[in-house]
Amino acid sequence: MNLSIQGIGVLGGFGCGTDALVSALSSGQCKPQSVSVKTSQGPREMAAFCADTSRLEEFVNKKNLRRIDHFSKMAILGSCLALQDAGKLGEDLSRMATIIATGYGATRTTYAFLDSFIVDGDSCSSPTYFANSVHNAAVAHVSTLLNITGPGLTVSQFEMSVASALLTARCWLEDGRVDSVLFGAVDEYCDVLGYCWHRYFRDRATTEHDMDPFNFDVQSAIPGEGASFFVLTRDDGGGSRYGSIKDVCLGMMDHFTEPPGRDSVFFIGADGHKEYGDHYQRFLSGHPRAACYTPLYGSLPIGPAFDIAVAALSIKSGKIFPVPTGKNEGLGLDTARESPGPICCVKMSSRGELGAVTVEA
Repeated sequence: MNLSIQGIGVLGGFGCGTDALVSALSSGQCKPQSVSVKTSQGPREMAAFCADTSRLEEFVNKKNLRRIDHFSKMAILGSCLALQDAGKLGEDLSRMATIIATGYGATRTTYAFLDSFIVDGDSCSSPTYFANSVHNAAVAHVSTLLNITGPGLTVSQFEMSVASALLTARCWLEDGRVDSVLFGAVDEYCDVLGYCWHRYFRDRATTEHDMDPFNFDVQSAIPGEGASFFVLTRDDGGGSRYGSIKDVCLGMMDHFTEPPGRDSVFFIGADGHKEYGDHYQRFLSGHPRAACYTPLYGSLPIGPAFDIAVAALSIKSGKIFPVPTGKNEGLGLDTARESPGPICCVKMSSRGELGAVTVEA
């Protein structure tokens, strides 16, 4: 069964909303912000794609956001934007499910809770931090604030989270448990992640380089954060503004006798991590008609959700967006002439896992 995409809500380093994403895609450029990382040698500056949730007050009363953390705010804002885009904001959502995919979870709040536990002890650690550190907290906040009374689920499978969560969404719609699914993916940047980036990558964790995802000999990843949400329904043949999700594949790359979407255009989730290079090179050797948009949103486990949004926007516009300047040469894809037939969004892990989501008109 195909999943019809009725609405999209996105936010990330490129800005907030589909218009901001289309603008970044059209220009092929998105500069990351500079963040300060505390190290044993003093503060260090590094690049990161950070998201702004200030537009959330357009949808939710400010007083209702007092105890909600950044991770959940991104989820709520992405949800509101997707529902607004689908024309469902404020409607009866009793037959809608909520599914959120995440790789890191609410890292800022999780580590803040650990800090309070270490400093104040178990009896005085922060209950607010604890409540928001639970992975399913974002689903609870979204459901409560938007009056979504269907089932809710959070899926955490690192790079494979998006594909795994989509399989669940398809099952719920196929079984008739719900009429629609608010599906989204969220990950956030935090100080601990920045510190790890600095320790692992040293001179590459600076503000002085760009992501070069298809140069597999160089570590060029820049951390990112953001949310990408969709309103999904059963494809009953009535048409969709953004096309449909046709196939979702998940497993070990070596176990696929017929790689998914062989005749598709491929949006590759390579995000500048050198250790993933061999797997992507093997895949690209048989599928050269590929593009990569990770330099517009950064490196994060739920990156495939942004690629799905780009694929859906390509279907709507009737064209493949230009690839970021200087990042995709020689990959057999002429974006100026390519029409958006089936688009397969591929993400791989360092262990050789493959998640592939195909979007078509």
